[in-house]
Amino acid sequence: VQLQASGGGLAQAGGSLRLSCSASGRTFTTRRMGWFRRTPGKEREFVARIIWIGSTSTISYADSVKNRFTISRDNSKNTVYLQMNSLKPEDTAVYICAAGESYTYDQYDYWGQGTLVTVSS
Repeated sequence: VQLQASGGGLAQAGGSLRLSCSASGRTFTTRRMGWFRRTPGKEREFVARIIWIGSTSTISYADSVKNRFTISRDNSKNTVYLQMNSLKPEDTAVYICAAGESYTYDQYDYWGQGTLVTVSS
């Protein structure tokens, strides 16, 4: 499975951006996709994930982005989105999407390259 993240850029505090993560290859093996972010000097941080079984999805967010970010999935396009609203300077990071084959284990088998989000104050 190959993942390509896009949609990063520069936004002002309070603004919005939408990230996309397009999957290709053996996408039928994946059961979860997630967004993580990385900033210099910090460990990679979980942002959001979506797990699906048939037409049912389970979604989780990090507390730091809850009620501001929304993860969604378009199965027909093999794409997961991260709508980011009310952006803060501390949201500045490289955002990385990942995919996993397990419903139950919180692990990711495939990782994309990431897209840079910069939020100015």
